[in-house]
Amino acid sequence: MQTDAQPLVSVIVPTYNTEKFLDQCLESIRAQTHRNLEVLCINDGSTDGSLDIMKRHAAQDARVRVIDKENGGYGAGCNRGIDEATGEWLAIVEPDDWIDPTMFEEMLAFAARFDERIDLIKTPWWDLKDWNDPAKMKAYPSLLTGHIAASRRPFTVCENPEFLAYHPSIWSALYRRDFILERQIRFPEYPGAGWADNPFLIDTVCQAQTMVYYDRPFYRYRADLPGSTLNHATPELVTRPFDRWLTMLDRVEELGVAEPRVLEALYMRGFTYVDGAMFDDGADNPLVLEGARRVFGRMDQQLVLSSARISGRRKKLFCRILGVAYQPSIDPMRLAYVAQDAVSYMR
Repeated sequence: MQTDAQPLVSVIVPTYNTEKFLDQCLESIRAQTHRNLEVLCINDGSTDGSLDIMKRHAAQDARVRVIDKENGGYGAGCNRGIDEATGEWLAIVEPDDWIDPTMFEEMLAFAARFDERIDLIKTPWWDLKDWNDPAKMKAYPSLLTGHIAASRRPFTVCENPEFLAYHPSIWSALYRRDFILERQIRFPEYPGAGWADNPFLIDTVCQAQTMVYYDRPFYRYRADLPGSTLNHATPELVTRPFDRWLTMLDRVEELGVAEPRVLEALYMRGFTYVDGAMFDDGADNPLVLEGARRVFGRMDQQLVLSSARISGRRKKLFCRILGVAYQPSIDPMRLAYVAQDAVSYMR
C-alpha cells in the first residue's frame, strides 16, 4: 500500500476564451477536499476576459499560478503545463467543465490501496446535456460508468482495452508525472483544439504498466450541443476525425501493441468517428467517403467481420465502403455480447 496520502497534484487548465465558464471551473478545483494542489492556469492567448479571471483567482489563492503565453493551441497549452508542473500527479481540467469536490481525494485514496506504483488512475465522468439552458441541463453518467468493475489489481491496456473504444476523456484521470516524463509523453501541438487528446490517450493508456480504474464519476463534461457539429466549414474539420484515428493507429503500431482486443476497441472508436462524420457532414460527402475508406482500409478485415462487438450494420457499411461482399449471419457471440452489454448499463 502506498503511504503518501497527501501528494501534490498539479492541475493543468489550458484556456482559450472561456470567460463564461472559467469561474465555475477554477472554483471547483480550489474547492477540492484534497488541498495539496498547484493550479496551473495556462492562458493560451485569450482575447476575452479569461486572463483577468485567472489573475483574480491567483490573487485569492496562492496555489493558483497564471502562465500567460501566445496562442498555440490546446496541445501546446497542455505541454506547457506539463513542463511547469512540480506535483507527483498531473490532472487536466478543461476550462468549460468542472469537477466534484472529492474527485482527487477519492482517486488518490483508491490508488493508495495498491502496493504497486500506479502510473494512471482512470474514472468515468458525467455528460452534461443541454448545458446552455439551466432549466433543461441534466447530467448523465458516461457510457463507461458501470461498464468496468473497479480494479482489484493494476492492469494494462491489453488486459482491459475498453478505454480505447469510448470518448478519449483524458481529463477523467490522474497521471503520475514521473511516468509522463520517463516515457516522454507529449501532446501533438495542432492549431486550435485539434483533437490533440486522441494521440495523448494512446500514449498514456498503451504505455501505462500499472493502470487502475475507479468506477465513480466526478468530472462534469459539457458535451456537444445538438446540431453544433453539423456541416463543418472547412475540409480540415470534415477530415479531422479520420486523420486523428489514423494517428492513433499509427501510434499503437509504433508501440508494438498487437493484441486483437486492443485493435478491436480502437476499431470501435474508428467506426464511431465514421458514423459521426456521416451524420454531421453527409454520408455522400466525398471527403467523408474518402475518410471512411482510409480508416476502414487500415483495419484487419477478418478481425472486423468476426468481431462480436461490431454490429451487423457497421460490418455492412465497412463492406460497402471497401467494395467487399457482405454475408450477414446470426452470430451467437454477438447476441451474447449485446445481452451482456445491456445488463452492464442497467446496473
